[in-house]
Amino acid sequence: MKNKNFLVNNTNYSQKRVLVIAELGSSHGANPVKAGELIEAAAEAGADCIKFQIIYADEILHTNTGEVELPGGKTRLYDRFKELEVSPSFYANMKEKVEKKGLIFLCTPFGLKSARELKALNPKCIKIASPELNYTALLQEVATYQLPVLLSTGVSKLGDIELAIETLTLHSPLSTSHSSLLTPHSSLCLLHCVTAYPAPEEDYNLSVLGSLASIFGLPVGLSDHSIDPELVPVLAVTQGATVIEKHFCLDKSDPGLDDPIALDPKDFAKMVRSVRLAEKQKPEETMEAMCRERGKPLVEKILGDGVKRLAPSEKANYERTNRSIHVLKDINEGELIKKDMIASLRTEKNLRPGLPPSWEELIPGCRTTAFIPAGEGLRFEDLVSNKNL
Repeated sequence: MKNKNFLVNNTNYSQKRVLVIAELGSSHGANPVKAGELIEAAAEAGADCIKFQIIYADEILHTNTGEVELPGGKTRLYDRFKELEVSPSFYANMKEKVEKKGLIFLCTPFGLKSARELKALNPKCIKIASPELNYTALLQEVATYQLPVLLSTGVSKLGDIELAIETLTLHSPLSTSHSSLLTPHSSLCLLHCVTAYPAPEEDYNLSVLGSLASIFGLPVGLSDHSIDPELVPVLAVTQGATVIEKHFCLDKSDPGLDDPIALDPKDFAKMVRSVRLAEKQKPEETMEAMCRERGKPLVEKILGDGVKRLAPSEKANYERTNRSIHVLKDINEGELIKKDMIASLRTEKNLRPGLPPSWEELIPGCRTTAFIPAGEGLRFEDLVSNKNL
């Protein structure tokens, strides 16, 4: 498709074929046969890119993080992630299957171990999930790989995004060596996201795509957790999205963590057809069609005012889904903190958040002011200052 220039929200975009990503996440359940079936189905449904997640539970959360309600009953979230751990050869095999289909293999790491394993697979690009947008050490590591990065911006504020971009660019000036996957002008793409499962369509404020592109001078896309296969993705195209990512499953009743909000093959194919149509039309034409089909008030609500803020459905997740510094073991009052006693983890539901991950290198050598139970966030008031602070 030839590039096409158009104006949206007073921002110039060079529209090309939108990169459609099928996010398999944990839908494969660590089963290589099912993973292969998912790849086949996603390819048939029109995906350009198949995305996996390299999961190690210890890189994501503490064992004392709470439970999640699954079809089989309540399950410890840590245990659920533990079940999804597989060897690096699993992802090597999946990469081979994806690339044999002529598609792009994409993967999300959640820590330094998984990032280094991913690098060894020689991927063409890397995705950073919204909760890891503030994970300083991971961003610094990935920046050295000189690969295009898709950076998801759910449950974040403008300052958080700015700091993440600064961290990535400080440790590795943005390379254009593989930029054709994202845009001719940059190897970093910001994915607007609402970190809620499911995310209400009315919370999306899709005009923020133009705002982010203008503020940061970067291409933008959408990582979508809404249920409707067409509404949010198609409107995102009118706002300049160059990437659309959607969770994919074989059946919504499957036991994967994200399967209830994922699209099955039929609905994913429906989304792809609608996105491809929107690519060919002028944004105004697509908008008029959506207003006729879905109603102008709903479309206007979804487009929003373009001001980047936490969506109502994700406000409660801020500083809890994101990373913060947690203690890995009980730490007594006055105890000297060592590096292996802390980690930047997701807080989730029943623990308290701690200091930002950017503090992680400053804390070893400090002493505690009180007893801190294993898993809890480490706060400033928990520390006796040393020369580092």
